[in-house]
Amino acid sequence: MPLPDLNQLRTFVVLYELRSLTATADRLHVTQPTVSYTLRQLRQRFGDDLFHRQGHVMVPTPRASRLFGPLHEALAQIDATVSSPDEFDPATFDGELALALTSIGEQTFLPPIMPALAQAAPHLHLKVERLDADLVADGLLRGTIDLAVTVSLMESPHLWRTPIRSVEYVALSSEAYPLPTTGPRMFEGRRFVRVSARGGHVYPLQAMIEQGLMPQVKLTVEEYATVPAVLEATDLVVLLPRHVADVFCGWFPGLRIAELPWPARSTPVAIYSRGEASLSPAQRWFRSVMFDAVAAGEYRVA
Repeated sequence: MPLPDLNQLRTFVVLYELRSLTATADRLHVTQPTVSYTLRQLRQRFGDDLFHRQGHVMVPTPRASRLFGPLHEALAQIDATVSSPDEFDPATFDGELALALTSIGEQTFLPPIMPALAQAAPHLHLKVERLDADLVADGLLRGTIDLAVTVSLMESPHLWRTPIRSVEYVALSSEAYPLPTTGPRMFEGRRFVRVSARGGHVYPLQAMIEQGLMPQVKLTVEEYATVPAVLEATDLVVLLPRHVADVFCGWFPGLRIAELPWPARSTPVAIYSRGEASLSPAQRWFRSVMFDAVAAGEYRVA
C-alpha cells in the first residue's frame, strides 16, 4: 500500500488536535466528507481505527497517540523549511495565544507578562486557561495550549521545559494571630487551610501529611485566590510558595510570613511548550517574551 501523502498526514494531525471532523474540515478548508474519506484511507494504511467517536468527540486510539508526536514534528519541520524565517511580526499579529496558569500563577505572572505583550504585540489576544496538572501535557501536544507555567514535572520527549524560578515554601498567617518562632512545635494548636494540588503544588499536602498536620485542617479550597482574605480575618495558616506569599503580603499588609522548620523546596517553576521543532514562529516568540518577563535572576544566563 502506498505511503500516505502530506495532506493525509496533515489531516491526521489536525484531527488529533481538534478531535472533530467538522472543525478539522474548517481548519483545512475542505469538506467534512473529504476528511472522512482521508480518515478511511489512513485507517487502511495503518491497520488501526485511529479515532473512535464518543458523542461529538473523535477520541484517538493508543496507536494514534503514538503516531501524533513524530508526525506533528515532521510536518512542523517541513513548514519551517519552506516558510520565511521573518514571517512573524508581533507588532501586526492579531491572533490568539493560550497560556495555562494556576490561580496563583495568574496572580504572580500576569502582572509582568501583560505589559511586555502590550508593548511588543498590542493586537494580540491572550487567553489564560486554568492549569490542570493531569491535562496540561495533552493540551500542549495538541496545540490547544501554547505555553504552560507549572511546578509539575512533565517528562515527555515532545515537550520543551526550562526552569524560571526556584520554589521555597513558607507559612502564611495573620499578624493578629502570629506564629511563634520557627521550630518543631510552632504549629501546635493552629488550624490550617488546605489548597487543592490540582495545579501542581503537591508539596504542601505532602509536608502536612509527613508532619502529622492533616487533623488540624479546618478549611479545604480549590484555589489560592480567596486564601489571603480568609487568613487576614482568622487564625488559619497556609503553606504556600514564598513568591506567592510575597504577592499576598503586598495586597494584604496584615499578613506575615514564617519560615518552616524543615526543608521546604520542590521542583522549580518551569515554562513548558511543544518541542523546538514543533513550535510555530508565534509560539517561539511568545515563549521568549514570557521567559524574559517572569524568569528569576538565578535562571538567566549571565
